Formats: sequence, structure tokens, C-alpha cells
Amino acid sequence: MRLSAPDHRTAAFLFIVRLAKTAMPHRLGLRVYYEDTDFSGLVYHASYLRFMERGRTEFLRDFGIDQRALFLGELALGFAVRHMAISFDRPAMMDDLLTIETQLVKLHGASLDIEQKVLRAEELLVTATVKIACLSAGRAQRLPMHLRRRFEDGAR
Repeated sequence: MRLSAPDHRTAAFLFIVRLAKTAMPHRLGLRVYYEDTDFSGLVYHASYLRFMERGRTEFLRDFGIDQRALFLGELALGFAVRHMAISFDRPAMMDDLLTIETQLVKLHGASLDIEQKVLRAEELLVTATVKIACLSAGRAQRLPMHLRRRFEDGAR
């Protein structure tokens, strides 16, 4: 049975609602070290990008996705940040214990929309929206069905 355009949009909308209601964010704890800070002892802005990259990597791993195996596989798939919008609200400091929250917001044909937060206890420090592209040989590649199913099923 083929879905008409409105039915297809409704199905996509319901999937997004299901993601928003059921998906818990992935959480990664990390400590701020001296190497993460600038001369004032505050976290250097680029360090947050590394923290969030670690969060996304562990998020994928939690879904059973081995990025090295994907890249070495038949399709030589990889994930790359295509777009990121970031807001620095409060600074973290040396020795702070941070939590990086990563949550899938939406699946597209060849990309994922992800929201990330950096928190110190319950205090929100940094937020980011990230579009991750699936690539093969440097070009956009549709997410293979086995990967798409992992995300859709919330397999963790």
C-alpha cells in the first residue's frame, strides 16, 4: 500500500512525536581538565565542541553503531557535522563535572537532527542544534535501513 503525500507527512509527524515523547537523552559525564581551559580557568569555547563530539560518539555507540566498522565496511559510511548552532549561556570552570546530553530530534533521508546540552548539575551552560550528514566517498548517502531501524526502534 502506497501512502499519499498527506498520509506520508502524518506518519512522519507521528514518528517525530513518538521520538520526542519516548526518547530519553543520552548522558555522558566528564570532568573539565586544565587543558580544556583558557588562561582564566574558564572552559575555552572550542573545548565544548570536543565535549559534544564525545557525546555524539557515545550516543551512536549506545545505539549499537560502531563508526569505525561503518567506515571500514562495504559502503565506507561516516558521519560529519553539516551544521551547528550553538549558544554559550554560562561558563564551565576547571574541575567542574559536566553532563553532555544528546538527543535525536528528527531523522531525514541522509541526515539526523540532534540537540545537545552541556550541564553542570542541573545548570544549563551550553545548548546546540546539530545536523549530522551520513556520507560515503565524500557525498551524502541515505541512511541504510539497518541504521534507520536502530534509530526508529530506539534500540539502546
